[in-house]
Amino acid sequence: MSFITKKFMPRRTFLRGMGATMALPLLEAMVPAATPLAKTAANPVRRLGFVFMPMGCDQSRWTPPGGTKLGELSPILSSLAPVKEHVTVISNLELQNAYPGSHATSNSAFLSAAKAKLTESTDYYLGTTVDQIAAQQIGQQTQLPSLELSMDLLQLVGQCDNGYACVYHNNLSWSSPTTPLPAEAHPRIVFESLFGEGGSAAERRAALRKRASLLDSFTDDLSRLKRELGPGDRDRIGQYLDTVREVERRIQKAEADVANNPLPDLDRPVGVPAAYADHARLMFDLQVLAWQGDVTRVITFQLARETSNRTYPEIGVPDPHHPLSHHGNDPAKIARMSKINQFHVSLFAEFLGKLKATKEGNGTLLDHSLCLYGSGIGNPNVHDHSNLPILVAGGAAGGMKGGRHIQYAKPTPLANLHLTLLDKAGVHLDKFADSTGKVDELFEPLAV
Repeated sequence: MSFITKKFMPRRTFLRGMGATMALPLLEAMVPAATPLAKTAANPVRRLGFVFMPMGCDQSRWTPPGGTKLGELSPILSSLAPVKEHVTVISNLELQNAYPGSHATSNSAFLSAAKAKLTESTDYYLGTTVDQIAAQQIGQQTQLPSLELSMDLLQLVGQCDNGYACVYHNNLSWSSPTTPLPAEAHPRIVFESLFGEGGSAAERRAALRKRASLLDSFTDDLSRLKRELGPGDRDRIGQYLDTVREVERRIQKAEADVANNPLPDLDRPVGVPAAYADHARLMFDLQVLAWQGDVTRVITFQLARETSNRTYPEIGVPDPHHPLSHHGNDPAKIARMSKINQFHVSLFAEFLGKLKATKEGNGTLLDHSLCLYGSGIGNPNVHDHSNLPILVAGGAAGGMKGGRHIQYAKPTPLANLHLTLLDKAGVHLDKFADSTGKVDELFEPLAV
């Protein structure tokens, strides 16, 4: 471990153990002497998160009732009540470049707002996604420029949807029009990418598994560090390490549960929790750790792949998701689809709650982050890419005013929102894809 004890610790301070490294959260000791901690808010750590919900939703259960103030929440959004003052719902955004309309283009256009080349082969072509434009600038100061996550472990190959190659289904993030970035769904591999150090993936894995816990390698350094920190910093370190230990324990339990299961499980590799919610919570908690330790500042997360036939028995929905999305206006099917939507939002709401509960500087991780949640499809029954279900959370340190519902009178490009988020992250462009302006309303006071 290397840190400065006379005046202040560098923000990029690491604990180092055998085969592992750990970045620390922002501490008061990292603020230069004679600099009030409150002043760090003038230049907050900028983070962008993008969470993709597949196959749209029932807009009647998504759209908040009322006017511009986010008062009563709709059924799908009800779990956001504890954080609604940090949330803005935006209605009537569209993805024109996703037409003529498909699941493949819903996924591929969500972050690119670009038209996917119609091909079933390897000559695919899309556009650089908003997260990667951000990563090329704000991601260069961190261990990982960006982190791409998903809940689906198997990559589809070949042709997946009306002449579109499966690459458009599999990947939200593209670092260039011809370079899709694969997402990781295995918690152990994500954990190792955050805390592994040096060598091949196999060598890092072997080093980490030699110990009962990642934190065992840092015992001496942690003891010395805590002696040199004030009470507030010791509390922050303790909370951070407790979270790391708990996440690691849950990964180990998932591995043990599968290893002790005498029945073969061909769909779920060792280490992935059996229940969707347990898996998703683990993936969200890894994102909290990644941001808290400033390991990365840009994250994308695909809650499920378009055309996913995943079932959700844990919430009483045994039907595959994709057939439910083509509900034919059957009220019973729409209700079950909406239950899946509500379930996904509830997991995102828990994530926002943890960001809000994590102190950083004179604010919280949620204050210093902007998170976009939504889908590239509006009405899934007809593969419509207008009136998308979209919300933005966080961003108070950047001036975002939450607790509102922005309703455009006419269809407006989703690219306008992407351009706005880039701008708030310090990446200033004149235009992104088919943008026609910015969503300035996100940062303006509500009219009385």
